[in-house]
Amino acid sequence: MSNKVLDGIMGLVVGDALGVPVEFQSREELKTNPLLDMRSYGTYHQPAGTWSDDSSMTLALLDSLRNGLDYKDIMDKFLSWYEEGAYTPHGEMFDIGIATSQALQRYKAGASSLEAGGRSERDNGNGSLMRILPIIYYLESEFGNDFIHNEEAFDIIHNISALTHGHKRSQMACGIYIAIASFLNSDENIETSIYEGIEGAMEYYKSKDEFKDQIKYFSRLGDKNFKNFKEDEIKSGGYVVDTLEASIWCLLNTSDYKSCVLKAINLGKDTDTTGAVVGGLAGLRYGYETIPKKWIDTIMRKDYIENLCNALHDKLRKTSVNDLLVYIPYFENIDVKEACAWAGGEKVGEKTYMGSYPVYSAEINSFISDFYKSDLLDYEYMTTIRKVIGNPRLVDDYLDTADYDLLKAILTGYIRQERFGDGLWEIAIEEKIFLRILYRFRDLLLS
Repeated sequence: MSNKVLDGIMGLVVGDALGVPVEFQSREELKTNPLLDMRSYGTYHQPAGTWSDDSSMTLALLDSLRNGLDYKDIMDKFLSWYEEGAYTPHGEMFDIGIATSQALQRYKAGASSLEAGGRSERDNGNGSLMRILPIIYYLESEFGNDFIHNEEAFDIIHNISALTHGHKRSQMACGIYIAIASFLNSDENIETSIYEGIEGAMEYYKSKDEFKDQIKYFSRLGDKNFKNFKEDEIKSGGYVVDTLEASIWCLLNTSDYKSCVLKAINLGKDTDTTGAVVGGLAGLRYGYETIPKKWIDTIMRKDYIENLCNALHDKLRKTSVNDLLVYIPYFENIDVKEACAWAGGEKVGEKTYMGSYPVYSAEINSFISDFYKSDLLDYEYMTTIRKVIGNPRLVDDYLDTADYDLLKAILTGYIRQERFGDGLWEIAIEEKIFLRILYRFRDLLLS
């Protein structure tokens, strides 16, 4: 079963763990002895597969989101990592950024969650960017795959950043990163996906007065020639803009998970965070199964991480499905003539219309809208269908036995194919296709 949570989070953790042993090494040092595999000890004298604060704070956020969005709970979980070694590979924290440490101390002293993060020019390290990835799963569940067009979604991203890094530049970096992440699962090529994410985020920030003075710091990302920048033009220290640029540049100049994270880490300096930030995106794009198995098997507490990912994935999947199951009574008692009328043109046969188009009821449009707000959309639905069935014309024969992934693909196919306006939804209503799909989703939730 596909699991976007596991794709991104394990991608991040592996990238982090690869970078831990060589953190602070220069680019020149790594050119003479490049990182090619998991290493033991090194900078922090930790065994291979040890992840750092990047992953610990990511896992804390991930764990909190299982119970919904609660900024205080997130900070409490960050504090349990800081003071008790929760969410760590060996039961103790061994690395923390200055801005993050100061924010947690302010919170412990009584500051509210959203007031704890620093807001000065100097508070623009990469400490919120490195852990922001899990919020994409919550946003997709709440607002759908096009959440970057929703102002509330950006507010949430900014608030998650502000828990430790409240400056507008850090918030904007997180917004751009999550916008890019939202396009990486599309069927576009990776370069198009990245630039669509950047442009979507920039369009939002240009419309907001409070962010306009920060846009200049991200101007290089809007350069269509950014992919062709030379390596010595890419910085890889702890500054949030540098980390974001380095990650995007590595994604643009590689075509698989392994080469992407190795390229990022071998840039030197803040290797664990650059590895984590780009690893999360590469994991989303290429999938868990593309991460070298020996790297995954080396990760400390691998089962613990996978269980956290699976728990959030299952929670969000149930939420998405339940939002559609409320339409079962409607489809059980639907009147096809009331659900679909034809406008324009003329009827030339019992089910044949010339030059006309279907007009669907408010209830049907609401159902379609709720589908797009869920995370049930499969951008590669034809690939999924052909992989399992072979002949797409036979999909209806599989409705009552399809697994979750195939069912998502079939539903996506029925919904997206109506963009041609040929009345496919009317057929799906009349032949009880939508109802059978919803019944099958219900069965899978109960099994």
